[in-house]
Amino acid sequence: MLTKLKYGNTNTYFVNGLLIDTDYAGTLSAFYKEIKKSGISVADIKYVFATHYHPDHIGLVSELMELDVKLLLMKHQSEYVHFSDGIFQRDPRLNYMPIDESKAVVIACEDSREFLRGLGISGGIIPTKSHSSDGAAVILDDGNCFVGDLEPFEFIGAYENNTVLQRDWEQILSYAPVTIHYGHANEKMMR
Repeated sequence: MLTKLKYGNTNTYFVNGLLIDTDYAGTLSAFYKEIKKSGISVADIKYVFATHYHPDHIGLVSELMELDVKLLLMKHQSEYVHFSDGIFQRDPRLNYMPIDESKAVVIACEDSREFLRGLGISGGIIPTKSHSSDGAAVILDDGNCFVGDLEPFEFIGAYENNTVLQRDWEQILSYAPVTIHYGHANEKMMR
């Protein structure tokens, strides 16, 4: 079951116990209202996964971890977990707690298919490094693809010499996605 949660500026998605991305720090009460409206409880969320570690995608991760939600972290993302700490610390009203990555479940992208299968999800996670070096996309076998802040593929021509973006989209399109879910834009139907 796929549920889109919109409670701030970042699209958050829930699939079979996996929460993909969160919004900015300080949005927990809005998150609670949104999941309640969608018929989801915190106990239903087993893992939280960030498509990348920019502040508008990881703001609630620590708070969710305090509620026994586990962080799913790709190995290539490990060195970026604290990228946003300084940004959040500028506003003490947010009461932001840095992520404790020692409590994360860390796997390689090539092991993600087997891991997700354990959650009842058919699909995998691939690195997509054109937006940020820690980027990753969740590609489901049913055709749903979650790309975070990856630039839309129809804009590739607007970028000079952006071979990394082209490679990211070639990789994603090789899975024949049906729907692309963006972090801040509306979904894009591919067929």
